[in-house]
Amino acid sequence: MKLDILAIGAHPDDVELGCGGTLAKMISENKKVGILDLTEGELGTRGTAITRKAEAEEAGKILSIAYRENLKFRDGFFKNDDTHQIELIKIIRKYKPDIVLANAVNDRHPDHGKAAKLVYDACFLSGLLKIQTSYNGVTQDTWRPKHIFNYIQWNEEKPDFIIDISHFLDKKIEACMAYKTQFYDPNSLEPNTPITSINFKKSIIYRAENLGRLIGCDAGEGFTSQKWIGLKDFENFL
Repeated sequence: MKLDILAIGAHPDDVELGCGGTLAKMISENKKVGILDLTEGELGTRGTAITRKAEAEEAGKILSIAYRENLKFRDGFFKNDDTHQIELIKIIRKYKPDIVLANAVNDRHPDHGKAAKLVYDACFLSGLLKIQTSYNGVTQDTWRPKHIFNYIQWNEEKPDFIIDISHFLDKKIEACMAYKTQFYDPNSLEPNTPITSINFKKSIIYRAENLGRLIGCDAGEGFTSQKWIGLKDFENFL
């Protein structure tokens, strides 16, 4: 299966929070979209790897994604080295995405920036002929995505562009709230964290609404790019 878009997150729920509305919109336009989680989020204060897996599956169903996989790297301790790069290259070459969406380059959680660099490097290396990989015993062809964009997470980053998700904000919220162990629940007896507050839950909405305000729509999701973005003509702005 070739994917149009592969969204990668260090932890289950990163993708939904960062670009869930954009994925829902692209899927509605018949794009093939997949999600790759690098870790199981096993170091999370609340929930377990088992509950996170079930929640990720439910979120994937809500978004109607074509594929979801977890590389089971060590939460908090994965590295941007050749071992991890090769595993990621195998996935990139398997699904041949045109666009890859990755964690924020600079963020509160150290795994986010680390994942962003790992993804960027693996996407480049995936295009090198002399790096040979195989998947299920089959030698893989090289593949380098056309674009790599980083979604915005905890930090208030200035976006390089904003996607209009006005008709898909409800779907984004529903997918995020599938992670019941992670977010606001007044009945939970587990410890509180920065993302379990009612304010954080509200912030998912008001950030989207504010980004939408900046481009004249109801809701948006912002992205940054580590490369210049080229446009063919002014039609892209219409």
